[in-house]
Amino acid sequence: MIKIERLQKIIAEAGICSRRKAEDLIKEGKVKVNGKTATIGMSANYSDNIVIGGKNINKEEKVYFLLNKPRGVVCTANDEKNRKTVVDLINTDKRIYPVGRLDYDTTGALILTNDGCLANILMHPKNEVERSYYAKVEGLVTKEEVNILKRGVIVGKEKYKAEYIKVRKYDKKTNISYVSLILREGHNHEVKKMFKEIEHPVVKLKREYFAFLDIKSLKSGEFRKLNPKEVKQLYSYKK
Repeated sequence: MIKIERLQKIIAEAGICSRRKAEDLIKEGKVKVNGKTATIGMSANYSDNIVIGGKNINKEEKVYFLLNKPRGVVCTANDEKNRKTVVDLINTDKRIYPVGRLDYDTTGALILTNDGCLANILMHPKNEVERSYYAKVEGLVTKEEVNILKRGVIVGKEKYKAEYIKVRKYDKKTNISYVSLILREGHNHEVKKMFKEIEHPVVKLKREYFAFLDIKSLKSGEFRKLNPKEVKQLYSYKK
């Protein structure tokens, strides 16, 4: 069965731009489907010949990278302040973008790709993709506070919950707790928001795993390509 989707969704999943930007391109008459200029509200399927600015979006080879993101690099494809981005660290001629975000001062595992379909799978909270972090936070994190984060805290309208959390050690001299935790929903700034809620600001944060992928073999700023088996395994997270 051929799957029909809104055109802007197909464009977004191809990694070209956001759905909102895709709608703008359609309104501007810059998108053609099977040789005809597209219109707002139009649907298509993934086998259609979709062209934007003379380029066929369906033909580009999909690429997948795992990066050990260093501190001081922004997690975006383009930066208005001309700061170094995570895309700048990857040697490729493809138009890639990060899957989700890590803060400017956060380090660790980050996937970059031009596969919008996989990116959506990995970022959607319902798919519960594990993200493992190691955090340095101010103060002594107590057992009671650990249990609070396991049950979940409400910040604004969102609930943030740790699937797993353990205090590895506490340094009395520096008044710093070292904490490992696993989250599954992928909200923005979730680790920092959780610890702020229990009054333990994050001093340093590293994402050690994204799904089953770790950065043990990668130095800060290094990357590697994912192999077909790993890509297939990431697709298996779709529910």
